[in-house]
Amino acid sequence: MKTELNRDIEAALQPLSARPISHVFLVACGGSLSIMQGGKYFIDRHSTKLSSDIFNADDFVCRAPQRLGRNALVILCSQTGTTRETARAAQHAREKGALTVAMTLDPASPLAKASDFTVAYQASYTTGIAIDAADSNYAVLYMLLTGVLRATDGIDLVAPVLTSLSALQPAIDRAHQVFADRFADFAPHFKDKSAIYTLASGPSYGAAYSFSTCVLMEMQWYDSQAVHANEFFHGPFEVVDKNAAFIVLIGSDETRRLAERARDFLLRYGAESNILILDSAELDLSAIDARFRGYVEPLVFFDTLWKFAYRLADLRRQPMLEGRRYMKKISNY
Repeated sequence: MKTELNRDIEAALQPLSARPISHVFLVACGGSLSIMQGGKYFIDRHSTKLSSDIFNADDFVCRAPQRLGRNALVILCSQTGTTRETARAAQHAREKGALTVAMTLDPASPLAKASDFTVAYQASYTTGIAIDAADSNYAVLYMLLTGVLRATDGIDLVAPVLTSLSALQPAIDRAHQVFADRFADFAPHFKDKSAIYTLASGPSYGAAYSFSTCVLMEMQWYDSQAVHANEFFHGPFEVVDKNAAFIVLIGSDETRRLAERARDFLLRYGAESNILILDSAELDLSAIDARFRGYVEPLVFFDTLWKFAYRLADLRRQPMLEGRRYMKKISNY
């Protein structure tokens, strides 16, 4: 079990002792952008001295926020570190005087070279190598933000966060067992659907976005959309009928009632066989600090849903990573 923050995280935090930070920008694209939802939620809930924003990397450059300057911390993420927009965003932030921290698998990547500091993490989705979730991008982001919070607000959550992260992988392994039969039941119902919608709220909205955009659309070519559980009632709920397919993620954070409301509407007006519900209340998360559970549940949801995606892929005879037409196949776009 980790008892201290990683050495590269401590190095990235060191400038904060002499450099007051008032704003945090969380910048990335695609799946790397999705993890930032939990990061912003964490800052919003715990810090009285920091404001924060989430930006798509190129939108960040084009919009050029006026708060971007010496008192800003910009945390950027790219799995390979080769995402051109994210590397460009890091360079832009440095030119504006902001402190930049890159999260990436490759410390020699363009993103790492464009940033002041680099924090490494591990990933299994592209490498196929199993990891401990405590070393994932989600976990590293929370460790980094916990250190920022300690430096800016004097609030020390490092110990409970590290303890919780050490218990995360066993919790994920148990969740796979809880949801396995459900995935087996729902995959045949979902395989021939033309559209699948994923609903969530709070930190889990990031997992919904990533699964919808980077898995269902990118790898299985479904018409798909991540819908915020409360925005669902401001237009999207009109697509609900007995044939519409939905995935609902229900976390234990403060926004839980929003997801529960969406679930209840779907069960009332849709078909139960087309509504896949993953509820954190079904899981054994007892070893994770109660203050921290809502932040790591998105990782539990996404990790388990990855197995569901492979079930769909097998039934549809549509390969996951290898079947993509454009991603990693062309470069002139």
